[in-house]
Amino acid sequence: MKRPQQSADMAPEQNGTTTVPTLGFGTYRTGGYKCYNAVKNALDCGYTHIDTAMAYENEAAVGRAIEQSSVDREDIFLTTKIKGYPEMVEYERLIEAAKGCLERLGTEYLDLLLVHWWNPLADMEETVNALNTLVDDGLVDQIGVSNFSIKELKQAMRLSDAPIATNQIEYHPYWGDEELVRFCQDNDVTVTAYSPLAEGRAVEDDVLRSIGDRYGKSAAQVSIRWLIQQENVVTIPKAATPKHIEANIDVFDFELTDRDMRRIRKLKPPFWYRENREGGSIYEARSVLGNFVPDSLYNRIA
Repeated sequence: MKRPQQSADMAPEQNGTTTVPTLGFGTYRTGGYKCYNAVKNALDCGYTHIDTAMAYENEAAVGRAIEQSSVDREDIFLTTKIKGYPEMVEYERLIEAAKGCLERLGTEYLDLLLVHWWNPLADMEETVNALNTLVDDGLVDQIGVSNFSIKELKQAMRLSDAPIATNQIEYHPYWGDEELVRFCQDNDVTVTAYSPLAEGRAVEDDVLRSIGDRYGKSAAQVSIRWLIQQENVVTIPKAATPKHIEANIDVFDFELTDRDMRRIRKLKPPFWYRENREGGSIYEARSVLGNFVPDSLYNRIA
């Protein structure tokens, strides 16, 4: 069974094996023909890593795009994620779920399979044993996790025979668990940063724009470059239009200075973004009021 070869947009080798391509294509909240078209465009633009998940309900569309693309399957690094419900990550259920992913994606193997999040009611040892079985059976090349804390990641690493290749977490100039990122970097676990553009907020950031102007790049491209220029960090930006899909991968012809990197790290999130996050005042108000908030107001503050 052939596998993607090391290339310019691959992360460094980990434990002798290639981990995750430096820049992937995310498909969160994209479905149907829109997803199919976006993935096909991304592959045509040179993306080698496609990221999806059971929870996205778009694996079939991703699979069709890969099948009908001019890019060979062995040249694509395909990642999907298993839902983290306790009943879903039981040994037999997880193996069954992974086979369902393979069927929907129309592929014989996965380059990377992640557990999407962790529920403390689940049995970590049973879950990790199932992931290792999938590797031993040749259905999965590498395994990893998503949204795991340091404590959860340590437990998975201790229980697993196969390396935990990555922890996929939210990470961008406005948000990041620096302690978790450092732990991953210090322990050869690739950080896969999702929402690298802060759900679109970063594209309007004045600091990112001013930095980008010096390189002839956009704020979005600077945000992506800031991530992939860090040690053992990769990212999976999402885009729908050919213009943005192509722009997001056009980040390998410039390099940010140390001063740029420090300046971006010090960025403060916009007020509305910060207060809508967990722990923010608007988030807390919405949690309490729930359905009592009119849709018109909810949409304005979301």
